[in-house]
Amino acid sequence: MFDYQQFFHDANQSLKRERRYRIFRELQRLPGQFPVATWKDAQSGAERPVVVWCSNDYLGMSQHPKVIAASCDALECYGAGAGGTRNISGTHALIAALEAELAALHQREAALVFSSGFVANDATLSALGAALPRCMLFSDANNHASMIAGMRRSGAAIRVFAHNEPQALTAALAAAPPQCPKIVAFESLYSMDGDIAPLRELLSVASQYGALTFVDETHAVGVHGAHGGGLLEAAGLLDQVDIVQGGLGKGYGVIGGFITASAQLVDFVRSHAAGFIFTTALPPAVAAGALASVRHLAQSPVERQQLFAGVNALRTAFETLQLPLMPTRSQILPLLVGDAGRCNTLADRLLRDHGIYLQPINYPTVARGTERLRITPTPRHSAPMQQALLEALAGAYGSASVAPQNRATDSIASAYSAGPAPGPIIAARTSGIGGPP
Repeated sequence: MFDYQQFFHDANQSLKRERRYRIFRELQRLPGQFPVATWKDAQSGAERPVVVWCSNDYLGMSQHPKVIAASCDALECYGAGAGGTRNISGTHALIAALEAELAALHQREAALVFSSGFVANDATLSALGAALPRCMLFSDANNHASMIAGMRRSGAAIRVFAHNEPQALTAALAAAPPQCPKIVAFESLYSMDGDIAPLRELLSVASQYGALTFVDETHAVGVHGAHGGGLLEAAGLLDQVDIVQGGLGKGYGVIGGFITASAQLVDFVRSHAAGFIFTTALPPAVAAGALASVRHLAQSPVERQQLFAGVNALRTAFETLQLPLMPTRSQILPLLVGDAGRCNTLADRLLRDHGIYLQPINYPTVARGTERLRITPTPRHSAPMQQALLEALAGAYGSASVAPQNRATDSIASAYSAGPAPGPIIAARTSGIGGPP
């Protein structure tokens, strides 16, 4: 008989030998103190405060008083759960209001909220690809696993084009039968490299070949655009896209995912996407918190300005210290390590010796040889926290120590004293989409 447990054991041991076995650190987020959390050492059982530097809660909205108050009020008013799927238990008013807000933000007729960003991608792409006759899907080579899963599940033909290369997309579309339905799917902001897609060029190519466009803005909504509508809003391209997908667990600090599109397309997905139909709806407290976050960030630029003041200061400091910062114009600052074992050791040393929590990013999340530490500053990371990070990284990477009055510290101080640095991508520039230098 097949030894299932031995199979699982061998597979786990293989990951450990390759130094890419994932270790979950036990962290307790502290209300009102983010990015400070309490870490419990699995070996000793001891607890100590640490500073989290790798959260996707880019703007710290999970801790915003409006978001917390809205969630608490909804919990008191409506209880803890949604009661089931929206088809069975009904759609509560908070989800309807959230969908209306998201549709308006993205200048669309309708929106649909899902239990997560992964489900939004998977369910939408699988439903569209399966239903459109002889559909062909054109996918950026670096697309998220959720998009890839949805495309594969659809059973439609998939063509992968080189990452962020409009010419490669052109060649792929030109080789497809002219009359077949086509969907071009890509992300606006790629979460591991922090790079930004050439949105205008990719959308132009897709339009020339009559393709539907699906743009994942999960890591851009809330953070970019004059109202937090993402990089498409910033570039003035919302009217050029058929489907905008986004997440509620990153810039908005809660949980969930969504799409916005025409009323007919959203109605089709609502009626055909298994990942929507057969999933319990978001609880009222979650929908209320997300709604409060979306509404606040549509009106307030403060969080975005504070975020990029810190991002720009750290970027300058990393360059001064000659740390291996990968090219990025976004809020994501990846430091290359290039080896899984060293990446794990580096992250462990930062945690145990310096109280800095950075999760190592290894294969298969990124390609072998590109292992990294992914740093995501937030408006809640203070100048002393940044200084402590720089000192720890300088030592860990073998750079010169960061003295209290050196250029790295000066760059942080100047960023805070001079006010918000240019950063969140708010409007299109003549040379294309612009952002932090």
